[in-house]
Amino acid sequence: MTRIVDARLRVLRAPVNDGIAMSFSPLRDRSIVLVEVSTEDGLTGRGESWINYPPWAAEERVATLRDGVFPLLLGEDATRISALHRRLCARLDPLGRQWGAPGPIRQAISGADLALWDLAGLRAGAAVSTLAGGRVRDRIPVYASSLGPEDVGEKAHECVEAGHTAVKVKLGFGRAKDERNLAQAREAVGPGVTLYADANQAWDVAEAVAMAPLLRDAGVEWIEEPVRGNPLAGLEELHRRTGLPIATGENLYGAGEFRDFAASPAIAVLQPDLAKTGGLTEALAVCALAEAHGKSVLPHLYGGAVAFAATLQLAAMAEAVAGIEYDVRDNPLRDPLLAGPPVPERGMLDLPGLPGLGVRLDEQAVAAVTETEVAAPSHT
Repeated sequence: MTRIVDARLRVLRAPVNDGIAMSFSPLRDRSIVLVEVSTEDGLTGRGESWINYPPWAAEERVATLRDGVFPLLLGEDATRISALHRRLCARLDPLGRQWGAPGPIRQAISGADLALWDLAGLRAGAAVSTLAGGRVRDRIPVYASSLGPEDVGEKAHECVEAGHTAVKVKLGFGRAKDERNLAQAREAVGPGVTLYADANQAWDVAEAVAMAPLLRDAGVEWIEEPVRGNPLAGLEELHRRTGLPIATGENLYGAGEFRDFAASPAIAVLQPDLAKTGGLTEALAVCALAEAHGKSVLPHLYGGAVAFAATLQLAAMAEAVAGIEYDVRDNPLRDPLLAGPPVPERGMLDLPGLPGLGVRLDEQAVAAVTETEVAAPSHT
């Protein structure tokens, strides 16, 4: 009664109007691909695949899931999550290498893997965090994410008023603006709030070295993805020359790519994204690497409701997770899609425990932002 009989996807999209931007591009819409996998006993699990960039990513993801991922799932036993994950990676990773698109392949696999974990929890009548040895915690610290490039002081003040105890500022918009935003953020939050920064790979090594005094003056505890292309050698050179603690991982695909980063003294924090790197299966492997090397895991989280839920389940089941990224910008694909969304209080978030990924989706809200729905090809 666990055979997969159907797989389909929905592209969810909603406009945002609050000036969200990274160093490389603004974000005009919130977009995700919701993956739905159904078994012959009538259960449906849901996962999420990341498609924030580029604006046309949805078209690629529809094709990769429909023609690449779904045919490898149909007819298979949904309870064999690890085996199915290996099957997907073994068949599709080589195509990604030849295509020059290993990231999109893993992002597609992520959606399927999360749906399989959701199914496992639903079938057991328990949150997935209870299925692999039991929960290790019921609450987790969060940090307020995505301040900048405009109105940083005002937004930082709002975060403190809301009870946040740590905030992260976006950098990479030119030295003058970066210096201003760091100063405004520190002034707004005061000395008692932790400050992080994210450059989204805006700098070469020399530029990152030149930014180090500004980061230190602002009391930045770690800098995320400071070097263009994210080369480990460049990050290690930056660390040797400045001593800056570095965080990275949102653009690494699979635990194998994390191995050298986890072992490097330059890297303080690993940041797998469950909707990108290969799902919960791969994120758990990254957490095991982090524990082995004494590193913290702060998962990257800049997606929708299902990625949010899955990341909270990872936090509940993996000792290495030290905190959760909490996007404070306009996100109509996160809280509005959840029935009773988890909300931080005083810098902490309670980890949900409903069956599956721990939350319930508001079906009407999901339908309202569904742009496209696509079923798997017929299985014979």
